[in-house]
Amino acid sequence: MSTVGQVLFGFFEDHLNVQKGLRPGSIKSYRDTIKLFLTFVAGACRKPVTRLALADLSSQRVLEFLQMIELQRHNKPQTRNQRLAALHTFYRYLATHQCEMLVEAERVEAIPSKRTSPAETRYLEHDEVEQLFEALAAQGDRALRDRALLMLLYNTGARVQEIADLRVGDVDLAGPLRVRLHGKGDKWRACPIWPETAALLGQLDTVRTGDTQTPLFVSGRQQPLTRFGIYKLVRRHTEGFTRRGASNQPKTISPHSFRHTTAVRLLESGVELNVIRAWLGHVSLDTTNRYAEITMRTKMAALAACMPPTISAASPARVRWRDDQDLMKWLQSL
Repeated sequence: MSTVGQVLFGFFEDHLNVQKGLRPGSIKSYRDTIKLFLTFVAGACRKPVTRLALADLSSQRVLEFLQMIELQRHNKPQTRNQRLAALHTFYRYLATHQCEMLVEAERVEAIPSKRTSPAETRYLEHDEVEQLFEALAAQGDRALRDRALLMLLYNTGARVQEIADLRVGDVDLAGPLRVRLHGKGDKWRACPIWPETAALLGQLDTVRTGDTQTPLFVSGRQQPLTRFGIYKLVRRHTEGFTRRGASNQPKTISPHSFRHTTAVRLLESGVELNVIRAWLGHVSLDTTNRYAEITMRTKMAALAACMPPTISAASPARVRWRDDQDLMKWLQSL
């Protein structure tokens, strides 16, 4: 019988990494959930993690774990659902490779996700985008890097990890102008870039070195920018765009807001949804369809395209045959 450690090794190294081809960021998300779950189970069973058995990973422990992260850690339903989705994947793997765990896996599979309202999709308006780039500093190496990074985010709608993973060799500046992005599911896609974006990228010191394996965006210490570094960079330049949501709480702009902004601009420009889906790297068209719901301008354009026919307020008077004078004269002459 396999141990918990052997099962976890196969789950992460073979199933997630090789079979599903997940990116390191996604694997880390699974790792955080499993680590938190095993720590909870070890505490509940009053034994070290190294002595846990597969029998300890019961469906009841999963229910108790979900209750704990909500009541004690005060996680929101969205976080609870994310943890549950990771456990669903793990228990499906467990049922396939350890038949004695099939019953427990079926019970875990039956645990439903909680209903949640969709997260607010925040994007920048036209004037806000112009205001942002006008406010950026024009001098200095960091100013050039920041402007090029923000322009590339807006141009491509890339995920923040896709930007952080870029190497100099992933950008074609000689034509056709494009950038190759390594997205979810180990899939690559190419996005065209504007001449303005290419001009900014061509001025970066990392591009001038000519080393195709050099990270495209680096920090002041010449280390590759991480996703957290990009988050801080975006937050610093968008502090003036803090807005309030439906709950009247401050809502800040993140790198993903640029992704939403790109999608909305493409949609408003009349680009077909399938093209937007390929542009953004969405697996399902349903993910792309939600952008049609977040902008009133798109709805107003759709309303104008199907305007009802003009109908006069007063109905036309009904003409009776008795009122036709010519007809009455003819009838009297008979």
